[in-house]
Amino acid sequence: MRRREFILLLGGAVSMWPLATRAQPASKMPVVGFLNSASADLYAKFVGEFRRGLNEMGFVEGQNVTVEYRWANGH
Repeated sequence: MRRREFILLLGGAVSMWPLATRAQPASKMPVVGFLNSASADLYAKFVGEFRRGLNEMGFVEGQNVTVEYRWANGH
């Protein structure tokens, strides 16, 4: 009887495994990466426009979307 219980348990775990791997936590905010090879000072106007465009689409930085900026400063 133990072998049957083990097989049943194993079969149940295998059948539920794909459902568990596809689930995404609801608390995670989407992250947008902004990469540029110049410095932040040169592109301040464009970053402002980018944020305005996000707001027009319903995304508010820090509330429902995270934006990570990376600058190479000409390197």
